[in-house]
Amino acid sequence: MAASFLEIVELPTGEIVLRRSDDEGEPLLTMKFSEEAKQYLEGDHLQVAKVMFDAGMREVAELTRPQSSEEEIPENRVLH
Repeated sequence: MAASFLEIVELPTGEIVLRRSDDEGEPLLTMKFSEEAKQYLEGDHLQVAKVMFDAGMREVAELTRPQSSEEEIPENRVLH
């Protein structure tokens, strides 16, 4: 995926989307909270969505990080 800025936007439909800021095309991710969830979160649903998107992006970064072919073993380890 090419490097670009991402933005989180709440659409008039109530959906919260993650999209490229320079693109009006299809969102990368879409999230929608029920009215019950919005009431429970007392209006903080957008903040919760930001945290959820952030956690997802961190996980993707971790999963796509190149893995070492050999397990790194510290030289000063002690075996018992």
